[in-house]
Amino acid sequence: MALNHKLLNDETNYGWGPVLMHWLMAFAIIGLYPLGLYIEALDYYDPAYRTVPVWHKSIGLLVAAALLMRFVWRLANKPPRPLPQPVRLQQIAHVTHHLLYLLLATTLISGYLISTADGRAIELFSWFSIPALPFAFENQEDIAGEVHFITATTLISLATLHAGAAIKHHFIDKDSTLKRMLALREEHS
Repeated sequence: MALNHKLLNDETNYGWGPVLMHWLMAFAIIGLYPLGLYIEALDYYDPAYRTVPVWHKSIGLLVAAALLMRFVWRLANKPPRPLPQPVRLQQIAHVTHHLLYLLLATTLISGYLISTADGRAIELFSWFSIPALPFAFENQEDIAGEVHFITATTLISLATLHAGAAIKHHFIDKDSTLKRMLALREEHS
């Protein structure tokens, strides 16, 4: 095994660019979920009430930017061809990846709608602001809050199954699925 030194994907391996985006987004999403649950437990007088939501929103905005970059990257640089496996498993993997993207996008959009329901912009750390939409709908914060919680919880659950599948591929199937997502490649002599 050797580290793949290519930035871009090729026919058989992921480049380190997509791999880095994958893992940075994965760790951010994994961290955002408990952070969001913690925010729900805070009351107005808790000192963390002023800072933790800013972190949650700012990291969420960075994940949104990374997701957009990932979509553009994927259009410009196709993933490697799938590893051989039964057609049904290929279909399940395909649907799961699309669901992960859909749930992530819905979670991010609903988070934006919660944060801007009062018409105020979202501060990205203290670098700049993302403006609110020029309109809001009735009960926007409550409706978006429900959607946000449901999609985030479903996303974390599906991501856990996704990680379990990668571990299964590595230890049971003994294929290179996980190695490819770690930017490792087989060395051929």
